[in-house]
Amino acid sequence: MPQNTTQKSAEIQKADFTGNGFLQITVVNTENNFPVTNAQISIVSADNPQKILDEISTNLSGQTSEITLPAPPLEYSLAPGSGRPYSEYNLHISAPGYQTTEITGTEILPDTTAIQPVRLKPLGDSDDMPDRIDIPGHTLYREYPPKTVENEIQPVNESGEIVLSRVVVPQTIIVHDGSPSDSTAQDYYVPYRDYIKNVASSEIYATWPQSAITANILAIMSFTLNRVYTEHYRNRGYEFTITSSTAYDHKWIYGRNIYDSISVITDDIFDNYLSRPGVRQPILTQYCDGRQVQCRDRGWMTQWGSCELGEMGYSPIEILRYFYGDDLYINTAEGIAGIPASWPGYDLAAGSSGDKVRQLQEQLDTVATIYTAIPRVAQDGIYGNGTAGAVRQFQSIFGLPVTGITDFATWYRISHIYVTVSGIGELQ
Repeated sequence: MPQNTTQKSAEIQKADFTGNGFLQITVVNTENNFPVTNAQISIVSADNPQKILDEISTNLSGQTSEITLPAPPLEYSLAPGSGRPYSEYNLHISAPGYQTTEITGTEILPDTTAIQPVRLKPLGDSDDMPDRIDIPGHTLYREYPPKTVENEIQPVNESGEIVLSRVVVPQTIIVHDGSPSDSTAQDYYVPYRDYIKNVASSEIYATWPQSAITANILAIMSFTLNRVYTEHYRNRGYEFTITSSTAYDHKWIYGRNIYDSISVITDDIFDNYLSRPGVRQPILTQYCDGRQVQCRDRGWMTQWGSCELGEMGYSPIEILRYFYGDDLYINTAEGIAGIPASWPGYDLAAGSSGDKVRQLQEQLDTVATIYTAIPRVAQDGIYGNGTAGAVRQFQSIFGLPVTGITDFATWYRISHIYVTVSGIGELQ
């Protein structure tokens, strides 16, 4: 890199934060994933931690209002070589009956909403979850080990008991927070979509063109589903699905913030992956940043290159084929694990009726008993004004486009939250 960490820090301290970003904080109970009401949060700049910038509290849904915070200029995140593209903030979170938590390094990009999840432990809870979360620098700004080269088609142990015969999106994956051989690293059970959102927020900038973000998310999902499909680590004697080491897999960071643009895109396409003709397994789509590490000659995608192509108007599949070849195509998983009922294949809206509407109402009403800002709904199988209103409120709380229509993303987000708060999936 042309500048070391000290030089970069000095540069940022001198730079004017001429942009603005946005932050929303969501707080839940570690024991049951219920929202924590009236949690108190103080926010300070990481560059000046002695001065409190804002103090806010959570509502009935465990969320704060969206606040505006200074951020660097937008152009810093659209091309390599400028100053740090994001500003960093530290959070102090407390609530009656809960242990206090500190988060350092929440990253705010300009013109983008950062969503910082917080999990509070009840008083007396002695589990080994950390009380302080330190978010390290973004992979496009700090140096991390480059990816070890692997074949994009991985061997499959056909005689194994666990290897899948079809591509299925898992409900959760087990993330080993370190290198595979590090026996001291902790394993985390992470919902699949939450994992993808975390990795994408750690490895690309949410200010990039939508097509570039989508292309990178597809690459991350295909790589991850390859690890799931081939049971890559279990076949080597490990008990986890994937690691957080960039030398082997992706950069996943426990407790880091995600971004609304990345979240919305992931919810829309989370059952997709990348394929080649005649190949059953998802392609192990490897990539590099294209600045600190070069990999174009390997036929890999470069992240900065994908941003440039997105700005030139390339579509997601055009970006991916530019790097991985013209025979690459987007496929859809044959199943989604851990859901009570699958999406009907069409949007549910005012005038819809039948069993799928009733299933939606049953799940939505259960969620409404916990997220009490959502109106309770009659479970009559008729999509009337009451159901549409409850869907709109759900969409508003969980960062979806507020339409009152249950599309693919809304159906599966309702299902995900239902499973989470009802304890069906025993999410950790």
